[in-house]
Amino acid sequence: MFLTHLECSQTGERYDADRLQNLSACGKPLLARYDLDKAAAALDRNTLVGRKGGMWKWRELLPLPVGAEPVSLGEIETPVLSLDALGAMHGTGAPLVKDEGRLPTGSFKARGLAMAVSMARHFGVERIAMPTNGNAGAALAAYASRAGIASLVICPEETPETNIREAVMQGAEVIVTDGQIDQCGKLVGEGAAAGKWFDCSTLKEPYRLEGKKVMGLELIEQLGWEVPDAIFYPTGGGTGLIGMWKAFDELEAIGLLGPERPRMYAVQAEGCAPIVTAFETGERCAARCENPATVAVGIRVPSCVGDFLILDAVRSSGGAALAVSEEAIHEAWRDVAAGDGLLLCPEGAAVVAAWRKALDRKLVAKDERVVLFNCAAGNKYPLPAEARRMAMSEIEVGTL
Repeated sequence: MFLTHLECSQTGERYDADRLQNLSACGKPLLARYDLDKAAAALDRNTLVGRKGGMWKWRELLPLPVGAEPVSLGEIETPVLSLDALGAMHGTGAPLVKDEGRLPTGSFKARGLAMAVSMARHFGVERIAMPTNGNAGAALAAYASRAGIASLVICPEETPETNIREAVMQGAEVIVTDGQIDQCGKLVGEGAAAGKWFDCSTLKEPYRLEGKKVMGLELIEQLGWEVPDAIFYPTGGGTGLIGMWKAFDELEAIGLLGPERPRMYAVQAEGCAPIVTAFETGERCAARCENPATVAVGIRVPSCVGDFLILDAVRSSGGAALAVSEEAIHEAWRDVAAGDGLLLCPEGAAVVAAWRKALDRKLVAKDERVVLFNCAAGNKYPLPAEARRMAMSEIEVGTL
């Protein structure tokens, strides 16, 4: 086993990795730590090339013990696609998109929940709960059902109906309420404290982060063991951004990457931008956003326990936190779908809008290699109905 212990992300205090854990004693996320010398001896580029693609090829850098079977629905290596038409529109090189919508349950939440549920089953969890704005709840339901674990999902009423029905169909008990996701999370925490279930909220257990960090491991291998100049990432709870930053450090420690790092751009919507506000005002932590609103519900997160980790990664990388308007999100959504044939999710469209904003502000150069993250399949979301509807007798083929 390569996992050695858990570590408080604020104090560095060590915690036992042989039992269930949530937050540290000071209420901060726990980070998984590994014997990286041992991992380096077992993992090199040639070894990786010979393995079947997908999330579980990185077992030396994942917490599940050797010999324990993961709870899996087939977590593939997601493709990196070039947006040629978008690049031509702006006179730049084609930005790259890592399309996480190809994963089971149609979103990158599959990575984190596959890992968290695998560990929960390993530790004998019988019931698991979380708050969600949509895709995470659907992923929890799917993986918990596959593992034989009962699941409970509590979500705000603005959660897309598709996600609610997904979670119900895949076996979760689902409660829809009038609160925001952080308020739903408070309910989950109260139930966990009372012993009713295990709390699998974002960064309130250590292993969803480990599943999400595979995005960074995978991306670096796909880019020929080089980092891009910049990564734009849709940021609500920030697990993926924090996880990728951790992944880069681990790759360097085992000799698969040098000291270079991409600039990290945390993307939020103007209607819910606590990380952006904290970044711009120089704060280490973010104040709660009141009355959050955006079509990109996956980043409608008023507050998060990992705010300081997001800000640390963004600042140390030389990146930024950027907020985009609803108009810019919708424009980017249509442009990429019509120009490059890729139907992004709203959060992915927000990332494209942020890249455009960064271009305008000269935060990125036109010749830089940029990776944009699309976190879910676009067809899971309501789309504008703009088709022409005509009676058959009214259609004149010659005029079409």
